[in-house]
Amino acid sequence: MIREYPERPILGVGAVGVSRGRALLVKRGNEPAKGAWSIPGGKVEIGETIHDAVKREIREETGLDIEVGQRLRILQRIFRDDSGRVKYHYVLIDYRAVPIGGTLSASSDAADVRLFTAGGLRKLGLADVTLEVIQKALGIRA
Repeated sequence: MIREYPERPILGVGAVGVSRGRALLVKRGNEPAKGAWSIPGGKVEIGETIHDAVKREIREETGLDIEVGQRLRILQRIFRDDSGRVKYHYVLIDYRAVPIGGTLSASSDAADVRLFTAGGLRKLGLADVTLEVIQKALGIRA
């Protein structure tokens, strides 16, 4: 499926990995939002369950194996170009996850990967909706 200027929305999944009160985030290596800190994830492939997609995407981007937990939200992300045409359109399902193995390392689409404390999140310039879902995963009321 073509990501730029798609014919229909693309289904994506993500997970906020939580370890010792810290949230696992990746610095995006590709557009959209290249260079921004984000919840790791990606698109669901044909024939793949949503939970399998979450596990695969987190492993690919962070090097960690996870146990998929509570669904945190369903969100639409629509990015338009300067002329107003839809350049990207994603429907995203985010989960809380707990790392259960692997070695933390940026790979695949991630330029960097780190665990952040709740206090460190505000300094990252996260979108309000992203910050809210991370706080929800950490058990913090916004």
